[in-house]
Amino acid sequence: MSNPNDPSVSMWVQACDLAGQAERLQRQFFRPTRSRSMPVAWEPPADVFEGDGEIVVIIAMPGVTAERMQILSEPGVLIVRGSRTLPLVGPGYSVRQLEIPHGTFERRILLPPGSLQLDAPELADGCLILRLRKLGQGWR
Repeated sequence: MSNPNDPSVSMWVQACDLAGQAERLQRQFFRPTRSRSMPVAWEPPADVFEGDGEIVVIIAMPGVTAERMQILSEPGVLIVRGSRTLPLVGPGYSVRQLEIPHGTFERRILLPPGSLQLDAPELADGCLILRLRKLGQGWR
């Protein structure tokens, strides 16, 4: 029987907990989705807020420029897709640690029923900010 106060047992439990956290983060940030037009490598995290007159979507996409993304819509869904390239590649650089996802991405945000109008997208602090104004009578 092992002693729970043994430092090697404590270290093993801590290592297993950290491995579990790493797996959860991997699943959260590297969830591939399916797209007809391009293979998708990752799905950026998003926050969605709703106010009286608008819905605000904030999508974290560090290092992605406006030229490397598309904003599309289908009935009831807002779609953001594009790609993030590795910032430092080429002679003189090798990867020592790689945690920020790169490659093609797609994020689908389900929208509530009702008429919405997308205002001009904003890029700020590594995030895409989308404001959708509520139009018409269908909103509570």
